[in-house]
Amino acid sequence: MTTASLRKAAETASADPRGLEPLRRDVLSQSCKETPYWWDDAPAVDLPPTELPRQVDVAIVGSGYTGLNAALQTVRGGRSTLVFDAKRAGWGCSTRNGGQISTSVKPTVAELRRAHGEDRARAILQEGRTALEWIEDLVKFEGIDCDFQRNGRFHAAHTPDHYDSLARQVEEQRLDGIEAHMVPRGEMARELGSETYHGGAVYPRHAALHPSKFHNGLVTRAIELGVQVLPYCPVTGVERSSAGFEVRTSRGTVLARDVIVATNGYFGTLMPWLSRRVVPIGSYVIATEPLPRDVVDRLFPSDRIVSDTCRVVYYYRASPDRTRVLFGGRVSAGETDPKISGPRLHAEMTRIFPELADTRVSHSWAGTVAYSFDTLAHCGRHDGIYYATAYCGSGVSMASYLGMRTGQRLLGLNEGRTAFDDLPFPSRPLYFGRPWFLPAVVAWYRWQDQREHRRAAGKMARRG
Repeated sequence: MTTASLRKAAETASADPRGLEPLRRDVLSQSCKETPYWWDDAPAVDLPPTELPRQVDVAIVGSGYTGLNAALQTVRGGRSTLVFDAKRAGWGCSTRNGGQISTSVKPTVAELRRAHGEDRARAILQEGRTALEWIEDLVKFEGIDCDFQRNGRFHAAHTPDHYDSLARQVEEQRLDGIEAHMVPRGEMARELGSETYHGGAVYPRHAALHPSKFHNGLVTRAIELGVQVLPYCPVTGVERSSAGFEVRTSRGTVLARDVIVATNGYFGTLMPWLSRRVVPIGSYVIATEPLPRDVVDRLFPSDRIVSDTCRVVYYYRASPDRTRVLFGGRVSAGETDPKISGPRLHAEMTRIFPELADTRVSHSWAGTVAYSFDTLAHCGRHDGIYYATAYCGSGVSMASYLGMRTGQRLLGLNEGRTAFDDLPFPSRPLYFGRPWFLPAVVAWYRWQDQREHRRAAGKMARRG
């Protein structure tokens, strides 16, 4: 990537997301909230007052899906367990995501084979399938009412070339036991009420849930079993001691036999080794104001969750009650705030669904996900501290699953082992947790998406 191409990409990305239309600034409703739509009907659980204990068996940093599922295992294993959070329980992406559930493994079969060999590649893919199936069992076992649906995902092709590539990928995935089928452009209306795409793939086993309801259910169950959850108590350091670890917090120090770091994109400087390997990336979401039911039925006739093949991915769905559209993705080269991301997401949404042009946004919010340089999740143990992280924007099932496995591993159970354990965890020179390179990379990817979109449009016009 040359300096000139980076500059061109950055200039393009700093305007409207596709460089097609001026952004409208009136799309945010007067009462637009900068908090997640999910919080309206599932506010945070009221936690009982908790004194800081002097000593526990297990200290977990982070009260999201990873930390809570680890805690459910350790407390059931007879270990006293304390979960810390710098803010309220679940304040991060566990209650800010889109509620979409996939197999959560981003690299293709071929990429995994080249990097890790045939056996490890197949084992990693199987872990993704296992996580997807397991989360439904978890919801049922714990009795969590979270609008869980096995409604499938439609992965839309951005261009005809993307469709062909996706078809080849689906055929390879089917040989590996992944259920999927292609939908050509002429038949796409049964999946999505949009003429933007060139067909796509359906993954019928993929699912969806209400993130805040799911998180609240995990918190409630953990507390019922005896887990102590301590919000607004940031952990400022962890050091080895003769008894295990000293966990320093804003309210004092706790001795712990074992420590799990489960902060994902909110890691800060607590574990520098991890900070060098995890890239925090902002993801942005909007919710529309209520829509007529017939509009939602027309846009989402199969009620599937949706993603696309762009390098800078968009993901969207109908709300669980099918009254709104929830639309998310990355809309700027650098990080921004919901007042800016909201109109940009609205522009992308109306590019796909033109009939929503006059629909206003009731909620515009952001969260931080964590990527790794090899786009794989990672879990293991470093300097005696357990960790699970880097779900690469697909963490609902994988964060929960690897949290559960991490708790089992801490207990010394054989079933705690996974294909993600102790994979090579790459970093980059001069990277220490602040992704200085991200604006240039996102701008470059966005420019490539725009170029492919223009080429595809040109081909279609010439054929017409």
